[in-house]
Amino acid sequence: MPVITNIDDLKRIYRRRVPKMFYDYAESGSWTEQTFRANTTDFSELLLRQRIAVDMGNRTTRTQMIGQDVSMPVALAPVGVTGMQCADGEIKAARAAEAFGVPFTLSTMSICSIEDVAEHTEKPFWFQVYTLKDDDFMQRLFDRAKAAQCSAAMITVDLQVLGQRHKDIKNGLSAPPKLTPKTVANMMTKVHWGLGMLGTKRRFFGNIVGHAKGVTDPSSLSSWTAEAFDVSLDWDRIRTFRRMWDGPLIIKGIIDERDALEALNVGADAIIVSNHGGRQLDGALSAIRALPRIMDAVGDRIEVHLDSGIRSGQDVLKAVAMGAKGTYIGRAFVYGLGAMGEAGVTRALEVIHKELDVSMAFCGHRDIKTVDRDILMIPRDFSDKWL
Repeated sequence: MPVITNIDDLKRIYRRRVPKMFYDYAESGSWTEQTFRANTTDFSELLLRQRIAVDMGNRTTRTQMIGQDVSMPVALAPVGVTGMQCADGEIKAARAAEAFGVPFTLSTMSICSIEDVAEHTEKPFWFQVYTLKDDDFMQRLFDRAKAAQCSAAMITVDLQVLGQRHKDIKNGLSAPPKLTPKTVANMMTKVHWGLGMLGTKRRFFGNIVGHAKGVTDPSSLSSWTAEAFDVSLDWDRIRTFRRMWDGPLIIKGIIDERDALEALNVGADAIIVSNHGGRQLDGALSAIRALPRIMDAVGDRIEVHLDSGIRSGQDVLKAVAMGAKGTYIGRAFVYGLGAMGEAGVTRALEVIHKELDVSMAFCGHRDIKTVDRDILMIPRDFSDKWL
């Protein structure tokens, strides 16, 4: 196994091993990719305060997210078509997360179905849904998640329309993918990936095909995706979804404090400060810059998590210091999955955990639950230099 010391090591292997179509899908943002870049670079503006002559023994990164014990404040984010990054990718990522003691979130647009993942794991995972028009299909999604003993549901609220991602259009990445001679030729050079895909029966959207009205096979999927998303979504509609699911509910896609307050009012248990990894509104604020104003607005009345831009344990530490009770990795675990399958996801989690643990110690803390803004040097205009 190659020596892996950081997430970028996994990314380099991932790029070599996975077809360009799926690499570009993960490693892209919308339009100019300004927000995609800012999500990661804005973390570098937050500096850490080193403390010395403090007891660094008996450290722990254990905490809770929505009342569930986690080995560190990190969950695997919902990522669509994960099963095309690596054969049976959602199952492998879920198993790695389960073994490490962090939550795995399955996307509605996964290749492996809810039932597939439940069959191959022992502990409950989380399930993410989009805001779709079809109430019957939405209710059945929630019911299937409950039958699979999912311990939380997550509603993504920032995908009423799709932000334009130039790379996906040029690569023909859609649901289902539009294969061209160029993309097929590239796939043929990825031998390990290709052998894996030949060896699995899971190559289509397992939560959609055979479950959504009129979608009986992959060929009928594209017309469904064009019509399914609810462009008229409002907070009353989100209240309807809240009534469909009686377990812990997380709302993902909050970037403005006014929307954070609305999420609190509809009865969510947690919100995720997220701009969809820079894949929707380009030119929007980075997640880490948006976090302080949202924390000031909601305080401790609702649990606040952060997604978009996490690539290291230090990023996790900074987000927690700014008030987040949990963070999510999407691209970071996908790099590991595409590079080395389940073992790669485990390695990504190990890298992030070590960075988090050691950095926390250098900042004078032994317990992640005691970390606060005191460990940070924050620029005066970090989150409030705009009117």
